[in-house]
Amino acid sequence: MRGPGKYDFINIHDHGADPHKGVFTIDNIMVHEDRYPGELEGIAFSCGAHPWHLEKDKMEAQLNKVREYASLETVIALGEAGFDRLRGPESQVQEKVFRAHVAISEEKRKPLFIHCVKAWDELLKCHKEMKPEMNWIIHGFKGKPELAAQLLDRGFYLSPWVEWAIRPESTSTLKSIPPDRLFLETDGFDIGIEPVYRVVAEHLRVDMQTLKRQLWENFCSLFRTDEG
Repeated sequence: MRGPGKYDFINIHDHGADPHKGVFTIDNIMVHEDRYPGELEGIAFSCGAHPWHLEKDKMEAQLNKVREYASLETVIALGEAGFDRLRGPESQVQEKVFRAHVAISEEKRKPLFIHCVKAWDELLKCHKEMKPEMNWIIHGFKGKPELAAQLLDRGFYLSPWVEWAIRPESTSTLKSIPPDRLFLETDGFDIGIEPVYRVVAEHLRVDMQTLKRQLWENFCSLFRTDEG
């Protein structure tokens, strides 16, 4: 699989990423977009049908596109997929599509990125019932330590929402996340990943080199690779 090699920083989730020296990025393609996961230096892709953009009459076509892209070497993960109580179709449709993503993730042996808004019970229920072997990553996390603990108990990785991660009030939750289950992302915001690392390192009271090494090791664990 395509991996981070000797890149200094890992941006675990972005949208419409451009190559940046020293940064390895997983760029998310939502299948309603007119984008293709081609070959770009320092960039790999995840692919999914985002719950905001699900349409009943296009659902099978969207999932077929997920299956097609999931077979590509440049696509190293599935998603983002998941649940959103504030936006998108009814919960039954979201759950059906989410479970299809889990099945593709398991078939292709590729991790799954999760979008979840106010639907943690549904997500945890699916995880308990489906017992996935592939790793799941919560992208855009901004919950309290108690919610983080629930997700960590189920084996999830957590990637904090970028604007939340750099706030001082997020420190207690960030400190509650075991270092080996943490990632950082920019999620399409107009900010580089390096300043996010810098601020989070200050919150966690670790030096930058320690954080860089830890997130690189987390990537290797997430994707079950010994690359180095």
